[in-house]
Amino acid sequence: MSGLEGLFARTRAEGRAALVGYLPAGFPTVLGCIEALIGMVAAGVDVVEVGLPYSDPLMDGPTIQRAAEIALKGGTTTDDVLETVRAVAASGAPTLVMSYWNPVERYGVGRFADAMAAAGGAGVITPDLTPDEAGPWLDAVGAAGVDPVFLVAPSSTPERIARVADVTRGFVYAASTMGVTGVRSQVASSAQDLVGRVRRATDLPVCVGLGVSTREQAAEVAGYADGVIVGSAFVRRLLDAPSVVDGVRASVALAAELAAGVREPAVAREP
Repeated sequence: MSGLEGLFARTRAEGRAALVGYLPAGFPTVLGCIEALIGMVAAGVDVVEVGLPYSDPLMDGPTIQRAAEIALKGGTTTDDVLETVRAVAASGAPTLVMSYWNPVERYGVGRFADAMAAAGGAGVITPDLTPDEAGPWLDAVGAAGVDPVFLVAPSSTPERIARVADVTRGFVYAASTMGVTGVRSQVASSAQDLVGRVRRATDLPVCVGLGVSTREQAAEVAGYADGVIVGSAFVRRLLDAPSVVDGVRASVALAAELAAGVREPAVAREP
């Protein structure tokens, strides 16, 4: 059983969704990111996504783009990303990397998969890699024992959802909207329908991302999804803070708030 399988088995037994927290490696600094993520885990984040900063982040909104710029200007490398994974995974939370495909390909497909395994990483999310083009990657992560995670969107056809579910391990990432990442006043109404369509195709856990920023939104999504993914809201806490120390405290406080949301009685939860 992989780390992600074990985690979702536990949260399902507890009758709740998992909280998935994201920060780009190297933001606000390499050590500051590690400190924030470990603190977020202690405050209730169940799964961690470590972003690999990239200079052409097509799916990212302005908040995460700004954080990636700061990380890149600070000299963050792929090896720094892997060291972040190693440090955070040691805290006990399944830790993934979220990366556009180009940096993985440049690093070396097999080399990256092996490095993730060596760092204790649980999986890799590749938002711009389609299953149809993922053959070498699937071979590499399969050999390394690392879970490949792919995305579905509200526009995904039943055939596309089935194809994604066939190659994904760990969980299916359900993007709640067709837009870029960012905090929103409410979670898209299409999210619950998308989760239902994915569940008709697979028994894998389904995690919803893009837009969640408050305890109330986390509780809402936790009522129908297996996991609630939060990224921009954590990044914003760090961006708005006057210092790294204050930003870490703010991100940990948000983690506690969101963790309380996903742990609220889930009377609406679907089996």
